[in-house]
Amino acid sequence: MMIDGLVPFFAKNHSLTVFSISDPELPDRERMDNVEYIRFPRTNYRLMVAEELRNHQFDIIHVFNRPKNVNLYKMSSPHSKIVLSLHNDMFSEKKISRIDGEEAIEQAAQITAVSDYIKKTVVNRFPRAESKLSVLYSGVDLESFKPVWTEEGESKRKELRDKYGIQDKKVILFVGRLSKTKGPHLLIQAMEELAGKHNDAVLVIVGGKWFSDNRINGYVNMLYDLAKPLEDHIIFTKYIPSSDIPDMFLMADVFICSSQWNEPLARVHYEAMAAGIPVITTNRGGNAEVVIHGFNGFLINHYQNPNHFAKAVDYIFSNQGHAQLMAQTGRKLIELNFCFQHVYERLEKVYNQALKEE
Repeated sequence: MMIDGLVPFFAKNHSLTVFSISDPELPDRERMDNVEYIRFPRTNYRLMVAEELRNHQFDIIHVFNRPKNVNLYKMSSPHSKIVLSLHNDMFSEKKISRIDGEEAIEQAAQITAVSDYIKKTVVNRFPRAESKLSVLYSGVDLESFKPVWTEEGESKRKELRDKYGIQDKKVILFVGRLSKTKGPHLLIQAMEELAGKHNDAVLVIVGGKWFSDNRINGYVNMLYDLAKPLEDHIIFTKYIPSSDIPDMFLMADVFICSSQWNEPLARVHYEAMAAGIPVITTNRGGNAEVVIHGFNGFLINHYQNPNHFAKAVDYIFSNQGHAQLMAQTGRKLIELNFCFQHVYERLEKVYNQALKEE
């Protein structure tokens, strides 16, 4: 999604080619809005991209989250400068050997990380990467996220609440994959306590077991069983297309990221803030870099304890003035720092620095 958000900015002043995985609904090659799109099958993707790079001269090749491809692409286009962006801990021992990691760092002119947390995971194992590594936070399209206090936001909020039959409810929203590492089971457990204090509270769980996959596995089945005694307080929407996600935030009174693993820094934090919703998140990975406790949301340190989620939600429901202030602060934070215009300007500086590298 970040690539889609940045392309219009770069296309204004640069000749741009975007390589991606084939889609049966899209042509293998097309030119649109001054951007060339080239799509290859997943099975041979990296090799076909490498072959294409041999036949073109690019000033910069921007590799997203695949450090193992850096050396191959550099060999295919020796005069191009490689910029590598990391959205996950791709330099961990489980994901890349020391030799391959050192080679990727050597060949990359600049490296960006989605959070300071991810930057540190790289530098801790590969100290020499630090001179090339900078943090490039993600962003959102402000036009896609209308805050709940705007006329458009209020209208969409009413429409969605009518759709799900939660017109006068206090709505808690979870958006993400239904996996143990994302922690939705803890939110269901927290509802046992919350429902006693707030009989009008509803937890809306948006997502499938794996992105667009709505099949039921053991964990998802466990979630359904766990929710049965609270069926009046829990709604599963299953998978919602990414294009509809901005509107889903508008029906919420609070958004929760209950991740149990060290999140690099999930996009949902930016999205909830852009929609004008207070955020509750676990103090894991990079989450605390954009959510400041009591300022634009709450951080949960005891992230395995459902009672701590319940207490945070109870506070927001019981202190509407502070909740609204946090929501407005979050939106302002996005407007000032985390929209795609900001990401574009920061990435442009990274590109310029890469071009200066010998």
